[in-house]
Amino acid sequence: MNKTIFKGTCTAAITPFTENGIDYKAFARQIEYQIENGIDALTILGTTGETPCITDSEYESIAKFSYDQIAGRVKFILGSGSNCTKKAIEKSQLAQKIGADGLLVVTPYYNKCTQKGLVKYYNDVCDNVDIPVLCYNVPARTGVNILPQTMAEIAEHKNIGGIKEACGNMEQICETARLIRGKTALYSGDDNLNLAMMSIGSMGLISVASNIAPKEVGDVARLYFAGKNKEATELQERLLPLIDIMFCEVNPIPVKKASELIGLGSGIVRAPLTELEPEHTQQMKKILTDFGFKIKE
Repeated sequence: MNKTIFKGTCTAAITPFTENGIDYKAFARQIEYQIENGIDALTILGTTGETPCITDSEYESIAKFSYDQIAGRVKFILGSGSNCTKKAIEKSQLAQKIGADGLLVVTPYYNKCTQKGLVKYYNDVCDNVDIPVLCYNVPARTGVNILPQTMAEIAEHKNIGGIKEACGNMEQICETARLIRGKTALYSGDDNLNLAMMSIGSMGLISVASNIAPKEVGDVARLYFAGKNKEATELQERLLPLIDIMFCEVNPIPVKKASELIGLGSGIVRAPLTELEPEHTQQMKKILTDFGFKIKE
């Protein structure tokens, strides 16, 4: 198998903001919360981190801060995808220089390339770094879908460490799993499908919900890999209401509000995102309380 980065659970971390910049105190608090609760890896500055609204100087500053704060305690993955190949390469090289263990590279968005274009895009990024690259397939957000045969071709590159698969189509995911098995790793990018994807060979998950419940989301994978399928299923089902409310509006609006409600950081999002609607906030409070969290008023 090609280079892989982690097995288990990785949190797709949110980026905490102030009105004028980055809230580094909250960032440190979030990272410690994740590590204390047994997360296996952290993806910083992925799309959940609102990277389209992050400046170049903020990107470098956040990346260096995160590297220092994590301090090698868990795997450190940096998002470095772009709709411009040159930009993706530059960000990937910077991430490697800073000390990332791997890269999460989303498919080009808006500049919708062909399947041949996807192969070239990932090959170009991989040719310019020496750390594992995770492809990120999320066609509902990007308008581009990595088809199974395309992923099989991409997986031939020695620097491909796997795919974060969030296409939502289990038939397609099963075919991708079949074609890349033994070549590179499959990871779930959809919290609702975490357990289902592990059943077909996923090495783990890259989760939004684990921003809020890292221990419980991580325990689903730990239980499954320990052969405790019944317990894993019961826990996944307990998590479903929490997972569902995390996507009641565009990610990361709900998860940032949840972070604020449990005292981890502010719910500030950058335009064009807007604050969670009041009716969803009330639903969020109830679900968090039912799950066992105390709401910070």
